[in-house]
Amino acid sequence: MARIPSKTEILDWIAENPGLSAKRDIAKAFGIKGADRIELKRLLKELEAEGTLERRRKSYRDPEKLPPVTVLTILTPDRNGDLFARPMEWQGEGPEPRVLFQPRNSDPALGEGDRILARVNETRGEDYQYEARLIRKIGTNPHKVLGVFRKGTEGGRIVPIDKGAEKEWTVAPDATQGAQDGELVEAEQAGPKGRMGLPKARVVERLGDPSAPKAVSLIAIHQHGIPDDFPDDVIAEADAMNPAPLGDREDLRHLPFITIDPADARDHDDACYAHPDEDPKNEGGHIVWVAIADVAHHVPPGSALDREARNRGNSTYFPDRVVPMLPDRLSGDLCSLHEGVARAVIAVWMKLDSKGRKVSHRFTRAMIKSVASLNYAEVQEAQDGRPNTRCDELFDEVIAPLYSAYETTKTARAMRQPLDLDLPERKIELSEDGRVTSVALRERFDAHRLIEEFMILANVAAAEELIRLRRPLLYRVHEEPSPQKLDALREVAEASGFTLAKGQVLKTEHLNRLLAQAEGTDFDELLNITTLRSMTQAYYNAENFGHFGLALKHYAHFTSPIRRYSDLIVHRALITGHGWGKDGLSPQDIEMLEETAKHISDTERRSMAAERDTTDRYLAAYLADRVGSEFAGRVSTVTRFGLFVKLDETGADGLIPVRTLGREFFHFDPRGQTLMGADTGTEIGVGQRVTVRLAEAVPVTGGLMLELLEIEGRPMAAGASARRGRPGGRRPGPARAKPGRTRRKVERKRR
Repeated sequence: MARIPSKTEILDWIAENPGLSAKRDIAKAFGIKGADRIELKRLLKELEAEGTLERRRKSYRDPEKLPPVTVLTILTPDRNGDLFARPMEWQGEGPEPRVLFQPRNSDPALGEGDRILARVNETRGEDYQYEARLIRKIGTNPHKVLGVFRKGTEGGRIVPIDKGAEKEWTVAPDATQGAQDGELVEAEQAGPKGRMGLPKARVVERLGDPSAPKAVSLIAIHQHGIPDDFPDDVIAEADAMNPAPLGDREDLRHLPFITIDPADARDHDDACYAHPDEDPKNEGGHIVWVAIADVAHHVPPGSALDREARNRGNSTYFPDRVVPMLPDRLSGDLCSLHEGVARAVIAVWMKLDSKGRKVSHRFTRAMIKSVASLNYAEVQEAQDGRPNTRCDELFDEVIAPLYSAYETTKTARAMRQPLDLDLPERKIELSEDGRVTSVALRERFDAHRLIEEFMILANVAAAEELIRLRRPLLYRVHEEPSPQKLDALREVAEASGFTLAKGQVLKTEHLNRLLAQAEGTDFDELLNITTLRSMTQAYYNAENFGHFGLALKHYAHFTSPIRRYSDLIVHRALITGHGWGKDGLSPQDIEMLEETAKHISDTERRSMAAERDTTDRYLAAYLADRVGSEFAGRVSTVTRFGLFVKLDETGADGLIPVRTLGREFFHFDPRGQTLMGADTGTEIGVGQRVTVRLAEAVPVTGGLMLELLEIEGRPMAAGASARRGRPGGRRPGPARAKPGRTRRKVERKRR
């Protein structure tokens, strides 16, 4: 029989091993087995009852201790020059602990009042309780400039790349950081701006060649006019914010909400919890909770924070950085649903029947405490029977019920028939110096689909609730394709041997039927790409025109107010509709609703263009060393001046100019999306498999120039006019079922 440890020994062990605080970890550490576990459980319950330990599901944490990652405020240096810090969110009943900040040589200079996100470790035998290491500095706001450094006799100057910048900046000799003439640099304002002369700056980072990978996203930010420098009053407002109190909120901290995000997520704005419905009238049904960060509490209408959030419209995401809609104090801290920290939310309770249909819902302004911040991969591993320690503890009570509820929604989804496109998404992996190390397909798990389905349900509930309350809101609108785009899609489908019915009201189920016909054939990717291109672009509107792609009559964005202004408007409308406070939808919000919808639709497109340009530049830089190499790909677009090919390996698009296709003239057919040789009848169209040679890669522009070598496995001769007959059949398989149609089409083009 193992010796049962004392309470003091248990507390000491938990303090030394905060990551191994589950009951079974404690039992294993002290060699407790069998019936002795009952005595250990009794001791832990006593410690919990005494308030010495706080139970977090199946693990324990001392409420009188700081979490491993916390926000600190730097205090005045003491007489020895040491920097101490004060925790911003101390929740213990005892006095605040003393925290010694331990700077590294690479850390920025810190002074009194600076706020930092830090990792803290408990210490013993000192006159302070914790030591802290910097993760990042928050709450500072020097004006920044990106430009080309020009060396002078005394220091130099910076020529901004921003087209709207009229003035250059001067740099003192001791503030150049060794920048060389012609280098791209990031600089910040040095001292106050004077009324006379050029403003002064200090170089904070040398980015080297303006075409180098690390400069790519910075160039896109400036080229597209994306605001990346928060005004001083915005930072001041964010810094003055404190955690939201419980107040009149519904206390949901006892429910085991979890967040599930990408492994590299910087914020957590949504949390979920599900359990089987105990109502006997809803057999096989589930209750699903979705809790969303209450950003409206921290961003009141008309404030500097509100004006800047509306100006930005949304966050913009690049492979190496994020340009957030809100300052880090909010997006990465107060509005982020961190594990083990009480956070204000607007939550929706949804009752689903056994087929996953939402039969009722209820909204509430509440307080939750997430029990775990998990990522998609580890949650899926747990569902597949390979849980890590964290997921194993949560599996039966938290993870399994989420999947159980998700399984029922598959039935409802199949009945609704949203557009089911299958387009692989590629992820660019970067090294520390900003160079592309790999381009791989982004893995898609049921864990992703689970969160997506619950977010869609919550968005639908928000729209329906505000319609019921007769409150104005911003809808997410996706209209059906135009007749012209449908005709183009139908042309490609029929030429590939498939059918898209004509003369009926188009529904997503018709498009899904077409995609199902092509699945597994040579035309699978072609039909998916062409269907996507036939779609209109989604946008925001104060009027409800439905969401065609999701096959929904009422849809609004509610689930991401940290990164989308539209969601903040919906949150405010819910606050006003339910009378939850004075921070709801203001008269000015309502008056400007149509203007806001147009503005944030534009900022969304701006971000998409910047993200796309950045990806193109990264891919061009990645391929620059492989000029002359051969690649497999598929024709993605055909134009009068040439054709674009999407490379299989990276997903990059490169151009083959029509002038390089041969010595014959090529006719362009805009309806059939083809180029046809006047002499040989060589036909090149969307979807063909090709082999190309990379002729040129220009990182500055993101452009790739390709040379066509083979079409459908047959060589493309350099002098096509010397040949008669086609270099290769365009469409094997189903297309051969219509030789007569193809022959007549060729003959018409050659007359």
